[in-house]
Amino acid sequence: MESIISVSNLQKSFKSLKVLQGVSFDIAKGSIFALLGSNGAGKTTAVRILSTLLLPDGGTAKVCGHDVVRQADHVRCCISLTGQFAAVDEVLTGRENLHLIGELKRISDLKTKVNEWLTTFDLEDAADRAVSEYSGGMRRRLDIAMSLMGSPEVLFLDEPTTGLDPQNRLAMWDLVKNLAAGGTTVFLTTQYLEEAEHLADKIAILHEGKIIAEDTPGRLKSIMPRRGAGINFASGEDAERALQILKDNGIAVDNVTQNLPSLEDVFLTLIGEKKEDDHE
Repeated sequence: MESIISVSNLQKSFKSLKVLQGVSFDIAKGSIFALLGSNGAGKTTAVRILSTLLLPDGGTAKVCGHDVVRQADHVRCCISLTGQFAAVDEVLTGRENLHLIGELKRISDLKTKVNEWLTTFDLEDAADRAVSEYSGGMRRRLDIAMSLMGSPEVLFLDEPTTGLDPQNRLAMWDLVKNLAAGGTTVFLTTQYLEEAEHLADKIAILHEGKIIAEDTPGRLKSIMPRRGAGINFASGEDAERALQILKDNGIAVDNVTQNLPSLEDVFLTLIGEKKEDDHE
């Protein structure tokens, strides 16, 4: 598939602290890519470099075919960024926030576009209320709606569900999936394992500035050596019998399913192995 983001040997340090140490990955157009890592792993630094807010010390990165250093203006024309904290004006209404961004981007037929985004993000009823009255979930939805004004090809979401309650987190997941279904490439950073597993087509695990694993959620789970099988017996009586006499007694089995480890198991195991390797 066509890559819309290509990163090769990306490096960044802050004084003696090495934050990114040779990070490389490619992201397919129209996909959801999750950069997974603990706090301080370097996720936000990577996003800031790719969104042209920070210069790398080494390596190369291209977004929409444009170099993030030499062609930063071109990169900015095809991307949008939603940071960890909602960048909305609390004095203005939701409608006014969207209208302001639309004017800055010189969007034609702006009134119609604003109404469309208010509807899409379920903000119609609150459109003319001051944002200071919005809940956390509403502010986050408005923030993303503002980011999507102008229909960017790539949307960076830096830990978009931090601070949201479970209901709003699920709503945000649905929103991200719909964006990707509509053709937007979503680059998501998160420290929530279930979020990455639920949303991403591809996951890269960033640990201490390095990518230690990269693949689909299913393939990442398949690399774990410890696996078993879950058996559902046809009746409760059969389930009580010892498995070793299953064949001898002709006990019917409803189905047998592979018991893969969770993404959390993979993450913790890989990080643990990395620490052991570094210690050695």
